[in-house]
Amino acid sequence: MKSLSILLVASFFIIACSGGKQDAGKSNNNSITLKGSDTVLPVGQKTAESFMKTNPDLSIAVVGGGSGTGITALMDGNTDIAMSSRDLKSDEKLKLQEKSITIQTHTIAVDALAVVVNPQNQVTKLTREQIEGIFTGAITNWKDVGGEDLPIVVYSRENSSGTYEFFKEHVMDKKNYASTVLNMPATGAIVQSISQTKGAIGYIGLAYLNTEIKALEVSYDSGTTFVGPSVEAAKNKTYPISRPLYYIYDVKNAEKVKSYVDYVLSADGQKMVEEVGYIPVQ
Repeated sequence: MKSLSILLVASFFIIACSGGKQDAGKSNNNSITLKGSDTVLPVGQKTAESFMKTNPDLSIAVVGGGSGTGITALMDGNTDIAMSSRDLKSDEKLKLQEKSITIQTHTIAVDALAVVVNPQNQVTKLTREQIEGIFTGAITNWKDVGGEDLPIVVYSRENSSGTYEFFKEHVMDKKNYASTVLNMPATGAIVQSISQTKGAIGYIGLAYLNTEIKALEVSYDSGTTFVGPSVEAAKNKTYPISRPLYYIYDVKNAEKVKSYVDYVLSADGQKMVEEVGYIPVQ
């Protein structure tokens, strides 16, 4: 898989317009704004850059910060498209209903969520139960899961992140994170921290994997079968921690965003999805 250049901040802007500046929180008919999931961010960046090359009169701003941030921005009219790595929560659906906002949701890719450690860590695989124990604080030393006598340093995304929510529900069996878990504002910050901390562990989207960190094989059958995260394993559904990635927009903006969304779902757009490290849906 191609190594992805990691941003160490939660926001990244792509603004192409005849040399002028633009407020990424607002847009007009010649601009589209995407906000939300850091996991979806690489897809937004790459497809926006490509789309603007053939549509020079259009500017697209792409901003990370978490799925919750994007969905809130959509509710407040501060983004055209919310990028999300999770489904909408019940309270979010209620707020949209109260604001008389009808949304359209498109699955634009699939992610294999990777559990990662420092490359110096001798542990290569964990069961779901062991991962749960580490993130809930029941397991605090690597020697308890086959590693050396070394304290475990746990990194997570902040609770505005869709990845935070997905991991809690599907990996931790809806249990709470330990109070000692270090919450990071962006996926890039997790990658950097784990690369510099021998006892560290965290989780990231597949597109953020690089040689500075090591992905673990994971078992969801109590240790009988272990599978590592990869595009192939996600495609054949042997990797157990996979999830859809979404673009969400107000139907009132459908005409404005249609050409770009159609491009992301086209053969060319889906090829870019695979190039950044995710699984195409088309």
